[in-house]
Amino acid sequence: MKSDGKVLLVGGGAIGMLSALLLGLSGRRVCVLDKEATGRESSWAGGGIVSPLYPWRYSAAVTALAHWSQDFYPGFGQRLLDETGVDPEVHVTGLYWLDLDDEVEALAWAQREGRPLFSVDVAEAYQQVPVLGGGFKRAIHMPGVANVRNPRLVKALRAALLAMPNVELREHCPVTGFIQEEGRICGVTTADGEIRAERVVLAAGAWSGELLKTLGLTLPVEPVKGQMILYKCAEGFLPSMVLAKGRYAIPRRDGHILIGSTLEYAGFDKTPTDNALESLKASAEELLPALKDAEVVGHWAGLRPGSPEGIPFIGQVPSHPGLWLNCGHFRNGLVLAPASCQLLVDLMLEREPIIDPAPYTPARLLD
Repeated sequence: MKSDGKVLLVGGGAIGMLSALLLGLSGRRVCVLDKEATGRESSWAGGGIVSPLYPWRYSAAVTALAHWSQDFYPGFGQRLLDETGVDPEVHVTGLYWLDLDDEVEALAWAQREGRPLFSVDVAEAYQQVPVLGGGFKRAIHMPGVANVRNPRLVKALRAALLAMPNVELREHCPVTGFIQEEGRICGVTTADGEIRAERVVLAAGAWSGELLKTLGLTLPVEPVKGQMILYKCAEGFLPSMVLAKGRYAIPRRDGHILIGSTLEYAGFDKTPTDNALESLKASAEELLPALKDAEVVGHWAGLRPGSPEGIPFIGQVPSHPGLWLNCGHFRNGLVLAPASCQLLVDLMLEREPIIDPAPYTPARLLD
């Protein structure tokens, strides 16, 4: 890649903005395009747990990205705060899983991978999380798990990019297609006209597959709707994240409690529903009975970029030189973002990659 070559990032979520930040820090000229305001889709809507919900159920490809990213977040959050004044609130609380069906597999995974996940007496879980609902029989605990306040993370990333003279943000600029000349992708078409660059990175989340269709390419990335609700409690009400029966509770530092999440295949519909609201409230009250008397202060839906096995596509599209992908992270976009973006930049700049890039190559499933 030419040292002065311009890179277009299509998609201004956490993946797109962090890719742009790393490319910008390497001295490249970067332009980030987003159809709306940056960071307002799944990056804003998710819970921000810096771990897959059930890490032992994923392939080694997801595990490799997650391990690298988990170690990256605390220092990264502090750097963003120092540089932008916006605190992403990387909050280390640990996580309790309760009454898991596959607890044996979880503990075997932890031993194999060298991760700090332990079986604990359920009495310990109740001692550490006194507001926990009754009736749980078993618990496992990972003490170092953090959550990041994702709306503030994307706000901090945006502020960091705006401060960089070699990075441009173009919001409310939907991309309609790609410019292809002499067998190469050399830019995109937008409602505002053509924008050209040496390379184009598609990081448009759930919309990535739709954009690739304009090139006659089929990528198995599809929207998967997730709904969440938010309560406001006293600070310190919930000292640890907890997860049971597929639903989780995430505490923020100021007492807000996130409860999530549904998993719905409903196309690009992001409408919150009453059925999901009632289901999430029931889960919340089973996990934390005191929430029965608390007010739901937020209810929203977002669209995850679903992909086979949740393995993202990272790398150049072989049939279309100049076009790169960083998409398809499914439920783990924020978890995997640091490693995914570093791997992309390593490949683009022909550096030694942080991990083996083979499992993520777009060629594996792109038709």
